[in-house]
Amino acid sequence: MSLSRHAAVVISGTELARQLHREIQRDVEELVAQGNMRPHLGVVLVGDDPASRTYVKNKTRAASILGISSDTVVRPSSVSQEELLELIDKMNRDWRVSGLLVQLPLPEHINERAVCNAIAPEKDVDGFHIVNIGKLCLDQRSMVPATPAAVWEIIKRAGIETVGKNVLVAGRSKNVGMPIAMLLHTDRNHERPGGDATVTIAHRCTPRERLKELTSLADIIIAAAGVPKLITADMIKEGAAVIDVGINRIQDPNTGKLRLIGDVDFEGVKEKAGFITPVPGGVGPMTVAMLMKNTVTAARNALMH
Repeated sequence: MSLSRHAAVVISGTELARQLHREIQRDVEELVAQGNMRPHLGVVLVGDDPASRTYVKNKTRAASILGISSDTVVRPSSVSQEELLELIDKMNRDWRVSGLLVQLPLPEHINERAVCNAIAPEKDVDGFHIVNIGKLCLDQRSMVPATPAAVWEIIKRAGIETVGKNVLVAGRSKNVGMPIAMLLHTDRNHERPGGDATVTIAHRCTPRERLKELTSLADIIIAAAGVPKLITADMIKEGAAVIDVGINRIQDPNTGKLRLIGDVDFEGVKEKAGFITPVPGGVGPMTVAMLMKNTVTAARNALMH
């Protein structure tokens, strides 16, 4: 893709996800044609949070479209941690379950880290188990968390060069910001190839003026802080690639309804950037697609054991 000095190439995560869907469908049908069981995604949903219900619905709908079977086990928000861990253990031992995820966040009385670590690493399609996180840090093949994997896949498929480039990751969460930084800075010749970029991580304690300095030097900006309009046009250099991971629900002043925006001032930044992802329709669809890819990977890996 060629860069424009006046308007960014808007990367459609929806279109890239369609490409990935076709590849995943082929992989699924190949597995089944070889006489193997259809990949199966097990989902655990605790409570009745509307956003969590929507996320789970999106995941199971995508699975159905791609030929991946799935089932969702719902437990009330009053479920005890012990009961939840027993359920996970049961699903770990169920040979029909290729991939397993527990939708986050969980109620306050449940330790999320304990729950993530209870999922068998080989079935951990979210990539949150401590073993998978450790392998990610060591550049070994593992289940990579879906959102960081989506960002990396978008960058590669859009043809954005990373080797030797300056990258600013705004956000240091253990599930998103940090894994993205890991993927982008590591050696492209390792077992799990990385981007060979020079990566800087900013976070809530980074002074605003310092953040502006860092973004002005960045060839690639990953906005993953959960702060609306954190990145504005005056902060970036001409032609930078801007990947917006933010998901913020704000009230539309005109309609009074909630609408989804990212961490980037899209309208302003797109006039100066080289590449930009929208919200919605950017990283989100690719995140679900990468989760499906992880499920197929888990099914393939199970055949080797």
